Amino acid sequence: MSKNMSGRWGMAALTALVCAGSVALTAPAAPAAQPPASAAVTERFAAGQVEQAGNAALRAPGVSRAQVLARAKTWLTANNGRPVPYSQVKRWKDGFRQDCSGYVSMTLRLPAPGPNTVGLKNNGFTRRIAMKDLAPGDLVLKANSNSADLRHVVIFAGWSNSGHTAYKSYEQAGGVGTRFKQHSYGVNGRDGYHAYRPVNITG
Repeated sequence: MSKNMSGRWGMAALTALVCAGSVALTAPAAPAAQPPASAAVTERFAAGQVEQAGNAALRAPGVSRAQVLARAKTWLTANNGRPVPYSQVKRWKDGFRQDCSGYVSMTLRLPAPGPNTVGLKNNGFTRRIAMKDLAPGDLVLKANSNSADLRHVVIFAGWSNSGHTAYKSYEQAGGVGTRFKQHSYGVNGRDGYHAYRPVNITG
C-alpha cells in the first residue's frame, strides 16, 4: 500500500475515532432504570382489579337489612338440612365461595364468587362506622393480617344485651360451616375487628 493510501486510511480511522468519541460525549444520559416488565404488568393488573372491584361495588343491587338476614339463614340448612361446609377454595351451588367473605357476599347480593375479606374492606363495598352504630345486616370485620386464616367477617344480627358487650351474628366458620353465634369481636376495640356498613344496604 502506498504511503499516500496509508495516510488516507489513517486519517479516516482517526476521523472515525473522533466522531465516535463525539457521539459518546454528546449522547443523552441513560434513562432511569425501569421496573422489570413483570412488575409493571403486576402493577397494571392490580390497578385493574381495584377498578373492577370498584365498578362491581357500584353495580351491586340494593338489599334491605331484612333480606341480608334472611339470605344469611338459608346457608344454615342449604346442605340437605345442614350448614354449608366451610372452604376457602370451593364454591357452593349458588357460585359463592364457602368461606366467611364468600358467605357475606352472598347475603349482600354481590357478584359471585364474592370479594375476599380485604376486598370487602378496601374496594368500595363497605364504609367504616362506629361499633355503637351497628344495625342488623352490618358487618364486623378484621382484614389487617397477612394470613387469610386470621382474617374474618361476621354479619351483625343484633345486640345480645343492653351493655352492648356481645352481639348475635351469622358467620361461615372454619371447621364448622354456617352458624348463628354470639360474639364480642370488636367490642373492646383492641382485637383488630371494626364495624363496617355495606354501601348497597338500604334502610
